[in-house]
Amino acid sequence: MLTSLHIKNYALIDELNVAFNNGLTIITGETGAGKSILLGGLSLVLGKRADLSQVKNATEKCIIEAVFDIANYDLKELFLSLDLDYDVQTIIRREILPSGKSRAFINDTPVTLESLVALSSYLIDIHSQQQTQQLTQDDYQFKVIDALAENKSNLEDFTKQLGTYKKLHKTLVELKVSKAELVKEYDYNLFLSTELNEINLEKINLEDLEIQYEELNNVEVIGEKLSSAKAILTAEDLGVIDQINSVKQELSKISSFGKPYETLKERIISVGIELDDILIEMDNLEDNLSTDPQELERINSKLQIVNNLFQKHSVSEIEDLIAIKKDLQSKIDDTESLDQTILDKEQEILKINEKLNQIALKIHKNRKKVIPIFVSKLEAILSDLGMPNAKFKVELEPTDQFVKNGKDNLQFLFMANKGSSFNELKKSASGGELSRIMLAIKSILAEYIQLPSIMFDEIDTGVSGEISNKMGDIMKQMSSSMQVFSITHLPQIAAKGNSHFKVFKTDIEDMTHTQLKKLNEDERIVEIAQMLGGLTITDSAMAHAKQLLN
Repeated sequence: MLTSLHIKNYALIDELNVAFNNGLTIITGETGAGKSILLGGLSLVLGKRADLSQVKNATEKCIIEAVFDIANYDLKELFLSLDLDYDVQTIIRREILPSGKSRAFINDTPVTLESLVALSSYLIDIHSQQQTQQLTQDDYQFKVIDALAENKSNLEDFTKQLGTYKKLHKTLVELKVSKAELVKEYDYNLFLSTELNEINLEKINLEDLEIQYEELNNVEVIGEKLSSAKAILTAEDLGVIDQINSVKQELSKISSFGKPYETLKERIISVGIELDDILIEMDNLEDNLSTDPQELERINSKLQIVNNLFQKHSVSEIEDLIAIKKDLQSKIDDTESLDQTILDKEQEILKINEKLNQIALKIHKNRKKVIPIFVSKLEAILSDLGMPNAKFKVELEPTDQFVKNGKDNLQFLFMANKGSSFNELKKSASGGELSRIMLAIKSILAEYIQLPSIMFDEIDTGVSGEISNKMGDIMKQMSSSMQVFSITHLPQIAAKGNSHFKVFKTDIEDMTHTQLKKLNEDERIVEIAQMLGGLTITDSAMAHAKQLLN
């Protein structure tokens, strides 16, 4: 409920602070006194776009702040989804800066207008004759019937399952498109994969292959050079080994003369040992040399295949070819398994489809069950509101397609007078009739769900005294379970309020100001007497006012 409203520097309002209670709050005032200004300020809190022209003093900031008690509204999840701090006493503030820039805050957290609208729709409902057009819209009509049918949990379940259904269906379409594309590439991918598999890439060491190729391809040159090198080492008298031995003998003669000479001798001995090992290794290599044209051809062929694959796939490493082979195999597997994947998705969709149909049937049955109750209550209230011949028909037709709230088409049909025929509500009801129908529907809704605070803005326009009395009774009844405001010109309704505020204008220093005052009991009597008989208050008007209030 709205507990307080603060308006500063807005339209004709310098500064206004007002506290509200629950129950039925009446707001009265002469035409042009500024009731629309009050609504305009409240609308800014609810997310209406700001306009610098609305600011009273354009050099100062305009502030509008409303405090709501939201303990009964179950809005913690909404606050979480909007990334806001939840507080039972929630404060919404709008500011219009002299620059024309507008800012919005919820519990001192800056928010966008979208977030403000998302929250405010749960807090207060400003109901005017223009807003009655909402009654002709499908979404609102479903909302009414589903509230009476207690379909909330069913609709939440349906919405969840429908989201899953749509995702699965989208995935299925994508799979079928992928299949069509993959099938075109399947043969080529299979050819490339087979080509890569045949060479057994994982067992190829490219460096070893190249070494083997060079050795086999140059065996004669290698043999010749090994023989020549061995001759250099072993030639009699002039061979390197004999020369090293001579050096060793000479150094042995002086090794006892000091450590440096001993070290030189040991180093020469080491060189001699290393040369002996080298000679043995050369002998082994020479003995193992052999020509193998077939092996040379095999290695050459494998190297050519690898190099061709490098060129074909624009890579230079065996690891890259292995990665390409795995990717190709994955595509081949995907293509080969896609039919089964598509079949699995189709089975999932069938299961979700079955669940959706079951939930939609529950929703339909609940709707069908409450429609007669709704029509009966609505016609009874409309009869009290001066529409005794008004008849309602709610047509509920199942469809073959899933929509966002089930599988039904819903239509409100209305007949205002005897002898006429049922027609769509928007075509058959006048503005005044729509206002009374909306009042009746909201009074019914208040029995089933927690409605936001509601402000009826001159909904009683053009209504006679007795009917206005009935309207007041309905608002009074609604206010027993929710906060109700009524901006009215009718004394019969004004007298029903638990509290009463008057909007009025004053002129101060050649400036007009709009003010709002809460009336005490005596002031209420005077206000209602003036509503009955005009500014000149008669004794009979005062007596009638007291009678209405009692």
